[in-house]
Amino acid sequence: MIGIDITVISRIQKMIDRWQDKALNKFLSHKEIALGKNTSSYAGFWAAKEAASKAIGTGIGKKCAFHDIKIKKLKSGQPILKYKKKIRRKYNIKSTHLSITHDGGFAIAVVVNSFKD
Repeated sequence: MIGIDITVISRIQKMIDRWQDKALNKFLSHKEIALGKNTSSYAGFWAAKEAASKAIGTGIGKKCAFHDIKIKKLKSGQPILKYKKKIRRKYNIKSTHLSITHDGGFAIAVVVNSFKD
Protein backbone atom coordinates (compact mmCIF):
# COMPACT_ATOMS: atom_id res chain seq x y z
CA MET A 1 0.00 0.00 0.00
CA ILE A 2 0.99 3.60 -0.59
CA GLY A 3 0.50 6.67 1.60
CA ILE A 4 1.22 10.29 0.75
CA ASP A 5 1.00 13.54 2.69
CA ILE A 6 1.76 17.20 2.10
CA THR A 7 2.39 19.64 4.94
CA VAL A 8 2.76 23.41 4.87
CA ILE A 9 6.08 24.16 6.56
CA SER A 10 4.79 27.44 8.04
CA ARG A 11 2.05 25.49 9.84
CA ILE A 12 4.67 23.50 11.72
CA GLN A 13 6.60 26.73 12.47
CA LYS A 14 3.44 28.30 13.93
CA MET A 15 2.97 25.23 16.16
CA ILE A 16 6.56 25.52 17.38
CA ASP A 17 6.25 29.28 17.94
CA ARG A 18 3.09 28.80 19.98
CA TRP A 19 3.81 25.59 21.91
CA GLN A 20 7.64 25.33 21.75
CA ASP A 21 8.91 21.87 22.81
CA LYS A 22 5.39 20.57 23.41
CA ALA A 23 4.65 20.96 19.69
CA LEU A 24 7.56 18.76 18.64
CA ASN A 25 7.05 16.25 21.46
CA LYS A 26 3.49 15.72 20.23
CA PHE A 27 4.71 13.90 17.14
CA LEU A 28 8.46 13.30 17.52
CA SER A 29 10.71 11.38 19.91
CA HIS A 30 13.74 13.09 21.44
CA LYS A 31 15.97 11.27 18.93
CA GLU A 32 13.84 12.49 16.03
CA ILE A 33 13.93 16.06 17.33
CA ALA A 34 17.74 15.88 17.48
CA LEU A 35 17.79 14.42 13.96
CA GLY A 36 15.81 17.33 12.51
CA LYS A 37 17.89 20.21 11.24
CA ASN A 38 15.17 22.84 10.93
CA THR A 39 11.43 23.41 10.57
CA SER A 40 11.49 21.96 7.04
CA SER A 41 12.86 18.71 8.46
CA TYR A 42 10.19 18.61 11.15
CA ALA A 43 7.47 19.26 8.57
CA GLY A 44 8.90 16.41 6.50
CA PHE A 45 8.78 14.11 9.53
CA TRP A 46 5.15 15.11 10.15
CA ALA A 47 4.28 14.37 6.52
CA ALA A 48 6.17 11.05 6.69
CA LYS A 49 4.27 9.87 9.75
CA GLU A 50 0.94 10.93 8.25
CA ALA A 51 1.82 9.12 5.00
CA ALA A 52 2.90 6.02 6.95
CA SER A 53 -0.41 5.86 8.79
CA LYS A 54 -2.27 6.22 5.49
CA ALA A 55 -0.16 3.43 3.97
CA ILE A 56 -1.65 1.00 6.51
CA GLY A 57 -5.15 2.38 6.00
CA THR A 58 -5.72 3.97 9.38
CA GLY A 59 -4.54 7.57 9.41
CA ILE A 60 -3.15 8.99 12.66
CA GLY A 61 -5.42 8.12 15.58
CA LYS A 62 -6.09 5.37 18.11
CA LYS A 63 -5.00 2.52 15.83
CA CYS A 64 -1.72 4.18 14.84
CA ALA A 65 -0.36 7.20 16.71
CA PHE A 66 2.55 9.48 15.80
CA HIS A 67 4.79 7.72 18.32
CA ASP A 68 4.04 4.30 16.79
CA ILE A 69 6.15 5.41 13.83
CA LYS A 70 9.89 6.16 14.08
CA ILE A 71 12.09 8.02 11.62
CA LYS A 72 15.84 7.53 11.41
CA LYS A 73 18.51 8.34 8.85
CA LEU A 74 21.19 6.19 7.30
CA LYS A 75 24.78 7.46 7.19
CA SER A 76 24.05 8.60 3.63
CA GLY A 77 21.30 10.87 4.96
CA GLN A 78 18.51 8.76 3.49
CA PRO A 79 15.48 8.76 5.79
CA ILE A 80 14.06 5.43 6.88
CA LEU A 81 10.82 4.68 8.66
CA LYS A 82 10.05 1.95 11.17
CA TYR A 83 6.72 1.04 12.72
CA LYS A 84 6.60 -0.24 16.28
CA LYS A 85 6.48 -4.03 16.50
CA LYS A 86 2.78 -4.07 17.47
CA ILE A 87 1.90 -2.15 14.28
CA ARG A 88 4.12 -4.31 12.06
CA ARG A 89 2.50 -7.45 13.42
CA LYS A 90 -1.08 -6.19 13.34
CA TYR A 91 -0.83 -5.06 9.70
CA ASN A 92 1.62 -7.77 8.51
CA ILE A 93 4.16 -5.23 7.28
CA LYS A 94 7.18 -6.83 5.62
CA SER A 95 9.10 -3.74 4.49
CA THR A 96 8.69 0.04 4.27
CA HIS A 97 10.18 2.66 1.96
CA LEU A 98 10.10 6.42 2.57
CA SER A 99 10.77 9.47 0.43
CA ILE A 100 10.59 13.06 1.73
CA THR A 101 10.99 16.28 -0.24
CA HIS A 102 10.74 19.99 0.59
CA ASP A 103 10.01 22.79 -1.89
CA GLY A 104 7.98 25.98 -2.21
CA GLY A 105 7.02 26.06 1.46
CA PHE A 106 5.77 22.47 1.47
CA ALA A 107 7.04 19.14 2.75
CA ILE A 108 5.81 16.02 0.98
CA ALA A 109 6.31 12.40 1.95
CA VAL A 110 5.49 9.11 0.28
CA VAL A 111 5.51 5.74 2.07
CA VAL A 112 5.26 2.37 0.35
CA ASN A 113 4.72 -0.79 2.38
CA SER A 114 4.93 -4.38 1.29
CA PHE A 115 3.06 -6.98 3.28
CA LYS A 116 3.69 -10.56 4.32
CA ASP A 117 1.60 -13.20 2.60
